[in-house]
Amino acid sequence: MQKYDLIVIGGVAAGTKAAAKTRREKPDWKIAIITRDDDVSYAGCGLPYFIGDIIQNRGQLVVRTPETLRLVHSIDVFTRHSVLSIDREKHTVSVQNTNSNEKLEFGYRKLLLATGASAMRPPIPGIDSERIHTIRSVTDADAILAGMGSKSGRAVVVGGGFIGIEVAENLKHRGWEVTVIEMLPQILPPFDLEIALMMQKHLEKNGVRIVTGACVQSFCDKDGGVEVATSNGAFQADIVILSIGIKPNSGLGCDSGLELGCRGTIRVDACGRTSDPDIFAAGDCASTFSVTSGNEAWSPMGSTANKQARAAALTLTGTESEFPGVLGTMIVKAFGFSAARTGVNEREACESKMNAVSVTVPSDDRAHYYPGSEKIAIKLTADAETGELLGCQTYGMGAVDKPLDAIAVAITMGATVHDVAHVDFAYAPPFSTAINPVNLACYVMQNKLSGKLESIGPVEANCMIHSPDWDGLLLDPREIPEFMIGTVPGAVNIPIHEFPTRLAEVAAFKDKTVIVVCNYGKRAFEAYVRLKHHGFNRVKVLEGGTKFWPYELE
Repeated sequence: MQKYDLIVIGGVAAGTKAAAKTRREKPDWKIAIITRDDDVSYAGCGLPYFIGDIIQNRGQLVVRTPETLRLVHSIDVFTRHSVLSIDREKHTVSVQNTNSNEKLEFGYRKLLLATGASAMRPPIPGIDSERIHTIRSVTDADAILAGMGSKSGRAVVVGGGFIGIEVAENLKHRGWEVTVIEMLPQILPPFDLEIALMMQKHLEKNGVRIVTGACVQSFCDKDGGVEVATSNGAFQADIVILSIGIKPNSGLGCDSGLELGCRGTIRVDACGRTSDPDIFAAGDCASTFSVTSGNEAWSPMGSTANKQARAAALTLTGTESEFPGVLGTMIVKAFGFSAARTGVNEREACESKMNAVSVTVPSDDRAHYYPGSEKIAIKLTADAETGELLGCQTYGMGAVDKPLDAIAVAITMGATVHDVAHVDFAYAPPFSTAINPVNLACYVMQNKLSGKLESIGPVEANCMIHSPDWDGLLLDPREIPEFMIGTVPGAVNIPIHEFPTRLAEVAAFKDKTVIVVCNYGKRAFEAYVRLKHHGFNRVKVLEGGTKFWPYELE
């Protein structure tokens, strides 16, 4: 029986990271990786782009080969080997070679589980059709490409989360007709509704059909394709991609008597220890913690896997190292439109009964006159009393990652809006605006927290103006040519320079709700100040303006 100082079960991000870090910490340790896959380390997040032919070389997805790990890192790698059981008392693992069925037994001093997660395939009639695929591994991508062949056709993507949207974009890039079916009322569930609607609007503009609130009832091979029956009708496809979620591969840990945590993960402490002090876990199979709440959480992300694995490797080699947890930071792009989030969103803050306030602030991602400048929006959520930053969402056609990352750091450090409002960010026209978008968003939030601004988000505004009880006024203070380009349906146009002579026309609304709308919110705020001065008591600025209005304009 071979004995190892460390055996890692599973590869990809967490497994190979833990093994490589352990090697650097302990050059004399005997280390092995055991994986049932053909590939030991690959970039799973790049699979949609491989399908879309953006990444053209399959080898680019392979991060480390078994040969590299053996020759460069002196790590024994057993691919196509499945771990059958763990004997915690004897410190052994029972392994089967899936090619030869030979059974082996290895001894360990420390064990790390990096068994990842598996794509969900619910028991829907017809789901075993060969035309229905999941996308978790390079092998899955190979099967999808084989099923697509060299011609374009019709594709149905079931699931409108991050991977589903990326797959839809890349199938469209290949010339396929694409329909996304989402069971929930919106795509991209981690975002607030208006942001999901903006992404949906952009996808539809680029030819992707989006169907929300539709539950898949069955699949049926028909006429050389698949008929997807849903609660909202039937859809024909030549290929179906399931992207409806994943579940942690915690069965081995469970069978070994390890304690399980949230969502069926293997429970670990901040150092990656399981309930057995000689067994660690990291990556998609393991639990983690929420930075904002301190509660146990699950974060099946490659970024989380690498950080968890590093902390676990340091700890199991003798240097206690804690991974403090996650903010739920995510980002997605489709057809040039990007959306990112960190911390809690407005919906989550409301559901948790936090005393929170949110505001959406559009901005340029760089100087408006510099070539390539694009509009983005920053939605901040903060504690209504202290101004402590709780969450951020950014979206638009420009660079949304930079402002989001700045807020992620601020939330991690416990900063308030007031702390961040004057941070000295880098400025030059190719990179930012003179008033950085983050500074600007914090200024507006300060106005809202202090009562100098009352504003309303697009979803709430849309519900309000379509209510049978609506008796307020939508007021557009832009110049007539701008107004004619498009405004919120029902808005009355009074250019701001005509306020002194024309406000009498709307005097009947002085004690009713007045929502002021412009392109991005700046002129709406100027109009807001003037309206308040003239005795209009219930004025609100429409956040995001027409540029980030997720519904139809007129």
